[in-house]
Amino acid sequence: MGTPAPNAGLERLYRETRWTLRQFAQEVNRIGTERGTPRKYREPSVHQWLRGHLPRADVQPLITEALSRKLLRPVTAHEAGFPQAPEQTDAHPRTVEGLVDLGRQDMDPSRRSVIGAGLFSVALTVPDWPDVVGRMEAVQAGQAHRIGMAEVDMVIAMTERVSELDDQFGGRHARPMAAAFLVNTVAPYLKADATEPVRKAMMSAASDLCYLTGYMAVDEGVHGLAQQYYMKALQLAGASEDHLTYCTTLRGMSVQAVDLGHGPAAMRLADAAAAASPNAGPRMRAFLAGQQAHAAAQTGDRSSALMYLKEAETAMEKAESRAKTFGSYDPSSLLYHVSQVRYELRDTRGSIDAMEESDRLRHGVYRRARVRHRCTLAERQWELGHLEAACRTWKLALDDYPHVQSGRADDRIRAMHARIRPHLKNRAARELHERARLVTPAALIGAGAS
Repeated sequence: MGTPAPNAGLERLYRETRWTLRQFAQEVNRIGTERGTPRKYREPSVHQWLRGHLPRADVQPLITEALSRKLLRPVTAHEAGFPQAPEQTDAHPRTVEGLVDLGRQDMDPSRRSVIGAGLFSVALTVPDWPDVVGRMEAVQAGQAHRIGMAEVDMVIAMTERVSELDDQFGGRHARPMAAAFLVNTVAPYLKADATEPVRKAMMSAASDLCYLTGYMAVDEGVHGLAQQYYMKALQLAGASEDHLTYCTTLRGMSVQAVDLGHGPAAMRLADAAAAASPNAGPRMRAFLAGQQAHAAAQTGDRSSALMYLKEAETAMEKAESRAKTFGSYDPSSLLYHVSQVRYELRDTRGSIDAMEESDRLRHGVYRRARVRHRCTLAERQWELGHLEAACRTWKLALDDYPHVQSGRADDRIRAMHARIRPHLKNRAARELHERARLVTPAALIGAGAS
């Protein structure tokens, strides 16, 4: 076998990053750790890749993702000089068939570890509104009878019930149920005979359910899977001309990115959501501007963050007092964004004040959010050295934690144990530790902070 030719594409991208060989290897290793498959590559491996030796198939996505994050643009396998996998050649997989495949994997317990290893990508190519509006492949009618608005109303009602379960108990158990409903009920409805208004209404309802299922995947920490659900939500929202769900999904993708620390990607998605809704009402504008403020703050753009925050606050003041408009975005949610912006801008004391006020205003049904946000509040109190105050706040979080099945809540409780462990000579910390041991899974108590 002859010596392979140097990989000119990968070499060109490597030069563009201005990385050293060591930095390149470190970034690939970091993304492998994110995915749950840690790597230990060093300079010689990168040198071999550049010389034309093909990395393993499961490592190639880590390399293209590392390059995408550094260069702030999508980098394809072809551009990096890697052979393109057959499943990557179809840029627009069939919507309904793809939804069925996705849901079947998610509802199958034996596939959980596989789909959970999917990689979150900042290089995900998100379609613009004109690219998806009205776009839906022709499908042959399935075995379902002709459907009407009664079936649409049932899907909407089911989505609302799943959302309520998610708010109260977390998405760990609700998501497989939502995936099964997508596969067994919603997908056949999308293929059934229907009038054009009913067909569009069903696609809109399916889009909203895909968004919710993606959101629950985020809650469980399976971020690559969440992105797949979000992309299905965008496709269905466009096909049904559902502008609201389209913008809401883009914003959800921005929330996912900013929570993972990918500020530039979060900013692009938040801006895309705002640009796609030029005629938004005041509450929707607050909903979008609050996320723009958080993303801008994470990128270090202080002036834009404060500008968007002011815009969100002004819009909230003007918003109609309609119950549950745009889900749970209310003054408590806005104060959460105020807290996040202040924290990103290094105002920890101010972030604590806003988070405390947010907690006071939060409706009781949002139990999962209450656990996470109280833990975040306690962490910031702890950072300022207010150990007793932090312990009191963590105790409040523990009131709800046993009732919540949430990966993100687990992460925060794991972090709590790591933070208080060095302070067990303090009475408040010791009492918190003893109480927490009674309600925390053993695997979380022994793990480090997240």
